[in-house]
Amino acid sequence: MARMTVRSTFALDVETADSLARLARCWQVSKSEALRRAVKAAATVEAADASSDALRALTQLQDRLGLDTEKAEEWVRQIRSQRSERA
Repeated sequence: MARMTVRSTFALDVETADSLARLARCWQVSKSEALRRAVKAAATVEAADASSDALRALTQLQDRLGLDTEKAEEWVRQIRSQRSERA
């Protein structure tokens, strides 16, 4: 299957262009491939940060609601009891 290519033009400062060229030489790939890898790595880090933010938000919510391990275990016991009564 053919790979779709999107051509774009970017204006890079000298330092960034030099860094991109160094990465390409180090990885022995084209500058386009080095840029693709760098963007993919940045996207992966961003996704990890986003999931970290979601976990932090959940923890804050649980703290505000006063939820702790004991309350969670009690809730699980109640739910299991209700389910077994229905079965």
